[in-house]
Amino acid sequence: MKRLVATSALLALLTGCATSHVIDPRGYDETGTASYYGARHHGKRTASGEPFDQNGLTAAHRELPFGTRVQVTNLGNDKRVVVRINDRGPHVRGRLIDLSRGAAQQLDMLRSGTANVRIQALSD
Repeated sequence: MKRLVATSALLALLTGCATSHVIDPRGYDETGTASYYGARHHGKRTASGEPFDQNGLTAAHRELPFGTRVQVTNLGNDKRVVVRINDRGPHVRGRLIDLSRGAAQQLDMLRSGTANVRIQALSD
């Protein structure tokens, strides 16, 4: 019986550590650094379970719920794109969002690889 309780407690602890903290997207408005990912991940499963399409308009965010639509504005050139959150990331410290290659292309950030952006959640 003690072993069962200990195992259950350990599993509960590990499950809690593996779960991302998801925030309420209403009113979300942040600035930070965006990066993008593309060919190396194309076709692989995202954290939401759907295949990654490097040419689509999607993004990875650590806390916004899957399906959240956000407007991303490149603060260096004022170009904008609307993307849907379907993955978790970025996995690099100091980055706020990872965009698909298609979204990064619309923001004109392919050459630099990163951009200072503003992210605003859209209501449906």
